Amino acid sequence: MDLYQALDDICLLPETSRRRLREISNLRSFHKGYILMKAGRVETFLYFIKKGIVRAYSCQQDTEITFWFGKEGEAVLSMRSYVEDKGGYENIELLEACDLYEIRLADLRRLFGEDIHIANWGRRFAEKELIKTEERLISRQFRTASERYQSLLKDDPGLLQRVQLGYIASFLGITRVSLSRIRAEVR
Repeated sequence: MDLYQALDDICLLPETSRRRLREISNLRSFHKGYILMKAGRVETFLYFIKKGIVRAYSCQQDTEITFWFGKEGEAVLSMRSYVEDKGGYENIELLEACDLYEIRLADLRRLFGEDIHIANWGRRFAEKELIKTEERLISRQFRTASERYQSLLKDDPGLLQRVQLGYIASFLGITRVSLSRIRAEVR
């Protein structure tokens, strides 16, 4: 996915503002399994996925809990670092080799002060990330595992072809055995 398309999916920008964002971005390639962000570390970059898939997770005792997946066109960031310059809660692992547009947060914040269109884009970006987080939280609290799985099938069926079932089970908040049972029932 092109950077301009990812930016426009958040909020349409005048061409001059789009170019300014493009000027502070770099295309980077990373290998599968690379840990892009680490919990507790203040992250200084925001990424948009051109190609590939990532997962955000945390380690609790001997268990990894997957929070979300990101794929082409989506942002990858530590929201806590983005907003508060504090260490994030999550680790970000690349599940495939990825091409990522990288933007230094300091450069982005400078543009927020110089260009009202980019500042409004940044506000809209934060709002959309908040809504995604809220939707994940509400889904976990009020839907059964089977409902969450069926929603995943409906909203993002390709994810099941690209992500290990163990990560899908962790994301759904269930064991692999429970996921196998739910998958058998849905077929």
